[in-house]
Amino acid sequence: MSENLLEVAGLNKRFGSVIVAQSLSFHVRKGEALGIVGPNGAGKSTLLNLINGHEILDSGALNFDGKALNALSSSQRSKLGITRTFQIPRPFSGMTVFENVLVATHFAPEKLSSKQRQQRALDAIERTGLGEYMNTPAGKLRLLDRKRLELSRAVATNPRLILLDEIAGGLTDTELPILINIIKQMKSEGVTIIWIEHIVHALVSVVDRLMCIAGGNVIAIGEPRAVLADPKVIELYLGDDFEIAGQ
Repeated sequence: MSENLLEVAGLNKRFGSVIVAQSLSFHVRKGEALGIVGPNGAGKSTLLNLINGHEILDSGALNFDGKALNALSSSQRSKLGITRTFQIPRPFSGMTVFENVLVATHFAPEKLSSKQRQQRALDAIERTGLGEYMNTPAGKLRLLDRKRLELSRAVATNPRLILLDEIAGGLTDTELPILINIIKQMKSEGVTIIWIEHIVHALVSVVDRLMCIAGGNVIAIGEPRAVLADPKVIELYLGDDFEIAGQ
């Protein structure tokens, strides 16, 4: 049995004259965290949309634990254990934190009773530190807690693969470690992660490998600090004055 959970082979996607994926190929191992960086417009968010079925690829193949994804809808992929968060949180603003997470349990792969859904929602909320906001309308949460709610909803689906789209964006230096610790905990529990992020030091503190994409192509992939030292990555994305925070 393959140790790869996700295999992406020869992926192609374009919007008119804009190429966002060009013969893009990579894999993600079970339990691995893969970070993705690249310049704005490189196709990073579109790549996540192609993996979870929000966008349809032009050609290529997506395989999840040996199962072909190409013909499956976003909902069907969710039932396999693929879930996604968004750069801008999208909660149901008028519903409470608990109600938001309870809705997410309906996308879990396994069939759950009403009582099991409620318990799953409670567990997800506690795991992300939102217990005190259980009955707070989502629209009244501060940004950090809206981000944690995104993670709570993802956790409630019992994911095998979670796609994080700039989940740390907009957070302060004191808020960021709270979010990083939640993601580290998810990884320690065996959840496979693909994480797009511009806050590079956050990625380096979590991911096993880093991939840089630009122009629809993989520029470099491998050990995070080696990728960040790659001359092409520096030229296309980081700039000559780049330093990882905390070095």
